[in-house]
Amino acid sequence: MPEGARGGAGEAPGTRALVDGVSLRLYAGRITALVGASGSGKTTTAAALLGEYPAGAHVTGTVRVPEGPVGYVPQHPAAALNPARRVDALLRDIARARVRDLPRRDRRTAVTERVLHACAEAQLTDAETLLRRYPHQLSGGQQQRVVLAQALLTGARVVIADEPTTGQDALTKRRIVDQLAAVARQGIAVLLLSHDLDVVHALADDLHIMRAGRILEAGPTRHVRAAPRHPWTRALLAPEPASYARADPPEPTDTAADNAPAPLLRIRSLTARHHRTPVLRLPDLSLRPGECLAVVGRSGSGKTTLGRCVAGLHRAYDGEIRLDGATLPRSLRARSRAQLAAVQYVFQDARAAFDEHRPVLDQVARTAVRLRDVPTADALAEAADTLAALGLPVALVRRHPQQLSGGELQRAALARALLAHPRVLVCDEITSGLDTLTRRSLLTHLTGLLRTRPELSLVLITHDRDTAALADRTAVLDNGRLAEHGPTARLLEAPTHPTTAALLRPPESWAAEAPA
Repeated sequence: MPEGARGGAGEAPGTRALVDGVSLRLYAGRITALVGASGSGKTTTAAALLGEYPAGAHVTGTVRVPEGPVGYVPQHPAAALNPARRVDALLRDIARARVRDLPRRDRRTAVTERVLHACAEAQLTDAETLLRRYPHQLSGGQQQRVVLAQALLTGARVVIADEPTTGQDALTKRRIVDQLAAVARQGIAVLLLSHDLDVVHALADDLHIMRAGRILEAGPTRHVRAAPRHPWTRALLAPEPASYARADPPEPTDTAADNAPAPLLRIRSLTARHHRTPVLRLPDLSLRPGECLAVVGRSGSGKTTLGRCVAGLHRAYDGEIRLDGATLPRSLRARSRAQLAAVQYVFQDARAAFDEHRPVLDQVARTAVRLRDVPTADALAEAADTLAALGLPVALVRRHPQQLSGGELQRAALARALLAHPRVLVCDEITSGLDTLTRRSLLTHLTGLLRTRPELSLVLITHDRDTAALADRTAVLDNGRLAEHGPTARLLEAPTHPTTAALLRPPESWAAEAPA
């Protein structure tokens, strides 16, 4: 019966409290969810179970955990993986420590069996192929499942799952729900930190609502959901709007017609590879001026690889990518400053995209200085205004990246890309690390950008149905190939491919199917 942090943690006397008076208990075989906005203190609270606290924090209260390791699946999985070692080596190192009591001749086989079993439990399909890759050759969803496999290999009696469904498609979410439920059935206590209310409702036995470092209310999930007492909880749990789609989307056109507008961006005969293995094949895909294109698919289907090819971050491909009819160089370094500004990419793992030694505000402003020759003072003012529009006040973004939450950094990364005044903005899962209220605000902001910046076109790489609904057209990838492509409204209402139907189903339909 591990007991969570009791008391508070602050940076120093007289400064703000990170968490204040938090008490929670985790019970063997039960899943406890901690839900709140980015920066509310969820990760700080969970880290207390690991004996970890922010640098310089003043801590009061007690934390009690059972003997043995506490498994931790972080929100940003890449940070927990050694980029210089193959996945197989990372997992085998953990498994070896669990078989030392076996005869030496049996250990190699036992290690292999444990690794493959953990991969299967973590829903890491085609494990024998993926084990040979390095972490950077995996999608964000695959990295997440590798870290989950690491936690399962330790034999922990407590598992902290920090946003385990972030960046995951609907099919994988359902499997993670099944997996975490199976973990709990083994008598393991699970602490679930999540923005994904559908997962929380389907999975959690107990629910704690957190805001600004305090627990607003707590109780059995079904009770809190049915009768929330606090106004903020009621707003958080309110039903999603019917759609974030624009009220005035561009008229659909036949791209083959003579009078159709010329594509702003066109991809033709694209075959992208990791080493010698093809991972993406696209015969033809285009983006018109002012258009929003959603790219949807399971983790590992090639979505991020497509975005990185467009942005000049993945050079190993055949075919061509054209902007305004001119071929874009494959390498980022070979692109002109105008081309760099024209195509901007917002990373899924925002924390890895920031320099930890410089204030966030300075890094956001640097884009305008470097790509648009804006004077530094003007760039800082523009950066502050753009960040504030995304809900990030100046006092917050004057801090270093490690002092911001994952969701806050994701919004800062979007602001940095917008300061280039791009014509093509590739957003890779930018809503995946956000709480419900912040995600709603960001989607509304993106809708406004499409209305107020007619020169801007968006490519939204997403697993989220509501985010995809913002797009004019949707391209569905399945195992590196284009499974279906067409107007978003049609694909949402009448998909023809099984993958499209599974990925874009309303969340209530799969939450209802989740284990009780």
